[in-house]
Amino acid sequence: MQAKQMMLGLLGSAILGGGVAVGGYKLLEPERTAAPQTVAADPNVRYTSELRSSNYVVPEGLNFTAAAASVTPAVVHVTTEYAPKPSRNNAAQMDPFLRQFFGDEFEQYHGRGQQGVQQGSGSGVIIAANGYIVTNNHVIDKADKITVIMDDKRKFDAELVGTDPTTDLALLKVKADNLPFIRYGNSDQVKVGEWVLAVGNPFNLNSTVTAGIISAKGRNISILRDQKGMGIESFLQTDAVVNPGNSGGALVNLNGDLIGINSAIASQTGSFVGYSFAVPSSIVSKVIDDLLKYKVVQRALLGVSIQEVDATLASEKKLSSLNGVYVQSLTDGSSAAEAGIKPGDIITEINGTKVNTSSQLQEQVARFRPGDKIKVTYLRGSDTKNTTAVLRNATGTTDIIREEVSKAIKYEGATLAPVSKQEMNKLGLEGGAKITGIGKSNFRETGIADGFIITRIDKNQVAKPQDVQKYLEAAKNSEGALVEGVYPDGRKAYYPIGQAE
Repeated sequence: MQAKQMMLGLLGSAILGGGVAVGGYKLLEPERTAAPQTVAADPNVRYTSELRSSNYVVPEGLNFTAAAASVTPAVVHVTTEYAPKPSRNNAAQMDPFLRQFFGDEFEQYHGRGQQGVQQGSGSGVIIAANGYIVTNNHVIDKADKITVIMDDKRKFDAELVGTDPTTDLALLKVKADNLPFIRYGNSDQVKVGEWVLAVGNPFNLNSTVTAGIISAKGRNISILRDQKGMGIESFLQTDAVVNPGNSGGALVNLNGDLIGINSAIASQTGSFVGYSFAVPSSIVSKVIDDLLKYKVVQRALLGVSIQEVDATLASEKKLSSLNGVYVQSLTDGSSAAEAGIKPGDIITEINGTKVNTSSQLQEQVARFRPGDKIKVTYLRGSDTKNTTAVLRNATGTTDIIREEVSKAIKYEGATLAPVSKQEMNKLGLEGGAKITGIGKSNFRETGIADGFIITRIDKNQVAKPQDVQKYLEAAKNSEGALVEGVYPDGRKAYYPIGQAE
């Protein structure tokens, strides 16, 4: 199988099978084909998924068998299915009624395409005996069905609990108990040159174990792009062999503790040529704990724009050291501004951990939640200063962001229900309302079928069932409304609705 490839800083390319055929950094996603034990290791870590200090001493006559035997049963094969996408009829004529809402670029979708069901494959790591599994977001992104196959060949349908594209992590749940699981290790303690094992299912070769060393830490490869610029990259770099299908698999130390989730490779071919990258357990544990507690990830922000210090910047700004990160500017009212940090300061440590790159600073801050306090050490001129910053969320407050719980409602005789997280992920939606019970409702003459997900009414976005009622009630005094949405198989549709009787 080929990897879904993401190119970094390269100009020429040839397209082969939907991927970029020249070098760069690539997520380890296979091409889709048709057919808690808690031991606090750090006083700053206070989450359910706490990190475990390693007490492993490498023996004489190095042997990987103990770690491999303990880890392999808890690494699963994740398979996904993707329904055929609807075909696009570019020659479809647009109703004049629709043009006034959507303009000349409106496209009407008809029927199902000829392409068969597509499949994908990756790996996952069981982190709790009651069936919680960590994998990469890109392994399950927009999947219609997710199946987990255990090392002992048991098979389970998986529920998607939550995702965090900014770290490329996802949390699954299967209905099972007493499963083997892997404990979190402390990625902060991992040293360059330390032996590690990568466990996963490359090319559908189940339960494959490879060995290597940590090549670097805090590596930013600019692969997790996010519309809001919130992607977090501070990868562990290893030379343990990983390939497409290893995505979401375990990177463990020789004590069998999880220190990372394998996510990407540097390659010119889509297959391993020397380096792979894993999300460190310090980030994994925080993200997964947030998804378990709040269903959404809590992003804490320091509120600084920074630049890495190099010889050029040091000469330009007359800096006495090349250590730390340079503060270019601050967001008004940010936690850094309120803590007394100013442009021109150089942040050197967060909670006693040295930070020399933007990715290292991101990683240290990303393990906390809004309202948490962190100790910031910085240089102002030749003076070393310490301050305490109270972290804030993206809206500038210290509040925890909680997922809004929406309930089904009855309206005009039909049932409007929230869209499940898995369906939103599959269809690329941020909300909506699924309508059922059409036959006995006032919607029966509109042409809408049961299961239709309403995403917009006129130019108003529908986030929850209550929005449908609000916008249609408001439209009763007008000439009607245009309802836009999508069916579970991906077909888009538009329905003009007149005044309700």
